[in-house]
Amino acid sequence: MSKLFIPRGYKSSLDLYRTQKAISFIKQTFQATLSERLNLRRVSAPLFVTEESGLNDNLNGTERPVSFDIPDVGKCGQVVHSLAKWKRLALKEYNFYEGNGLYTDMNAIRRDEELDNTHSIYVDQWDWERVITDGERTLAYLKSTATDIVNAICDTSDALREHFTEISVRLNRDMYAITSEELLQRYPTLSPKERENEITREYGTVLIMQIGGVLSDGKPHDGRAPDYDDWELNGDIMFWDEVLGSALEISSMGIRVNAESMRRQLEIRGCTERAELPFHSALLRGELPLTVGGGIGQSRLCMLMMGCAHIGEVQSSIWDEETVRGCGAAGIRLL
Repeated sequence: MSKLFIPRGYKSSLDLYRTQKAISFIKQTFQATLSERLNLRRVSAPLFVTEESGLNDNLNGTERPVSFDIPDVGKCGQVVHSLAKWKRLALKEYNFYEGNGLYTDMNAIRRDEELDNTHSIYVDQWDWERVITDGERTLAYLKSTATDIVNAICDTSDALREHFTEISVRLNRDMYAITSEELLQRYPTLSPKERENEITREYGTVLIMQIGGVLSDGKPHDGRAPDYDDWELNGDIMFWDEVLGSALEISSMGIRVNAESMRRQLEIRGCTERAELPFHSALLRGELPLTVGGGIGQSRLCMLMMGCAHIGEVQSSIWDEETVRGCGAAGIRLL
């Protein structure tokens, strides 16, 4: 069933040609700004990994990866869900050092995604990862890094408005940080999504921290795989989307697990058998660097900055017939 939302009186500020130019401008400007602020270097990344490598992101543990056999290799490949684990391994193999990191274009297929204005089965994001020291595994460092990302986003948005005067979207640089437990205490009767909307409506730009563990109400704020983010040191960056009238998650990020936190989180999730996989066993032996990293949605960032009502206005994907008809009737042009 379609979950399409049509904002009242919505009309795209750009025609299709100008839309393509704006998408290109955003992507070129943002990745240059981000790499400068976080000291990142671009690398090439895989579209798929082998099933037995343990490198694929398990997300919430329920999503099915797109799998295919490779006859000449004799193994099964999986289209990546994200590159959370692969990036950390790459930092070691490519000899990155403390304070230095990488970014890459990540493309994925999430076949089980529930489609709406901001969700598609096609995922495109900037995946980034940076080597840190043990002393930087703190919430203060997490917030500082998130602030750098927010500033890179706002720098790009400001530059976009100068080049495309039809666009009027303004984003808030003053990021408000709150833990998921603090958010629950502030809005105890609301669902996690409703809490996100309320706090982001109030502050404009928000970092919601410590996602994955069980809160005082007996539930996690949201799902997180147990083997990449440290649940005590991660967060989601949210911006208020005026067009949709809701919070829009632009980035999921975090300080990654060390051996201790990964063991604990694998036990909590009841999947200690993952410790035998190549990536996990290398981490437990202390062979991988300590890192911070995340993903930043490319299409979501474009739709936010351009004031679009649907992610299909900035990426080409497959939609159900109800969505196609509804967007067509409302003048929303799906690519």
